[in-house]
Amino acid sequence: MDSWRHPVPRVDDGERRERIATLRAAMDEAGVGAVLLGSSNGLRYFTGLQWHQASRLTGALITRDRLVYIVPAFERARMEELPRLDGDVAEWQEDGSAATLIASLLGPRDVLAVDDALPLIQYHPIARALGTDRVVDGGRLIRDLRMVKSPAEIALMQHAMNITLDVHKAAHAMVRPGVLASEVEGFIDAEHRRLGADNGSLFVIVSFGVATALPHGSPRDHAYAAGDVVLVDTGCLIDGYPSDITRTYVLDEPDAEFARRWAIEREAEQAVFDAAKLGAACGSLDDAARAVIARYGMGPDYRLPGIPHRAGHGLGLDGHEDPFIVRGNGIRLAPGMCFSSEPMIVFPGEYGIRLEDIVHMTEKGPAWFTQPSRSPTQPFA
Repeated sequence: MDSWRHPVPRVDDGERRERIATLRAAMDEAGVGAVLLGSSNGLRYFTGLQWHQASRLTGALITRDRLVYIVPAFERARMEELPRLDGDVAEWQEDGSAATLIASLLGPRDVLAVDDALPLIQYHPIARALGTDRVVDGGRLIRDLRMVKSPAEIALMQHAMNITLDVHKAAHAMVRPGVLASEVEGFIDAEHRRLGADNGSLFVIVSFGVATALPHGSPRDHAYAAGDVVLVDTGCLIDGYPSDITRTYVLDEPDAEFARRWAIEREAEQAVFDAAKLGAACGSLDDAARAVIARYGMGPDYRLPGIPHRAGHGLGLDGHEDPFIVRGNGIRLAPGMCFSSEPMIVFPGEYGIRLEDIVHMTEKGPAWFTQPSRSPTQPFA
């Protein structure tokens, strides 16, 4: 596929200004005078500024007519060297308070919507400075915008998926008797780095045999033995946007029972995709996956053997984010939403089977970023 040879798409400042304009319209509708972004991916999404989370507040205040960066005075010069959307800068000193500074930038009756990723150590002084009646949860305002991805965001994730799929293929080729899970994980990280991902792998899980029954892998470093089930779950970042692909397979011809169970998992993965109609509630996709396994006498609910966790999660700058594919989630699918289909089936004491591909919603319905596995011995389309 050689996806890493193509130019990497980017989110530009024009798109970020459009995001802020959309946020301001939502603020007006909600009766909110300003939104405070902490050192979160919300800050990166709207302004392009990346800043580590710390006890001191660094972030941005978006009012009806201003973008103001809030920064400790001694960090200002460093912040000004970083890429970001143009805006004013307001600084606070060590013997001062970011909360007092923020209060001074608001009108006397302005309601402040606060980033739900803001640490409590930063939230509480703001609530005291303004009064709790003037501070509201801004998480829904921010997340409702972020979960609908633009063409540029989808292109970034497609680029990341293409790289990770190629890395999966290379890892599949190196599995042999005696190889350690840690060796395969190190290889995957090096390949992601070689192909241009941000800082190598975002995460890597490589499991063999009974360890595949643990959804997030075993703390032990298992060696592959002939006949073992292999589970590889990995992803990377391209300009902050992730890939996330899981494959479960065997290297030799499987026994009839594993082949049957693998086919059930593939049917459940497909059921999530098939249920992903525009306007469908996210919870109905989880229901569809569980209905498949129930027909084969597994479950119900989260009982094992069966599906121990939600059938999928949204994908974006936070990795796992809205919309979550979980029972009871009433969020309706719309073009631009991206989420995983991964209704893993666990057989305690034996193995687990997880097939994961990411779906994005188009104007015509769901589409795969990567094509699902073909068979227990052919994990790539």
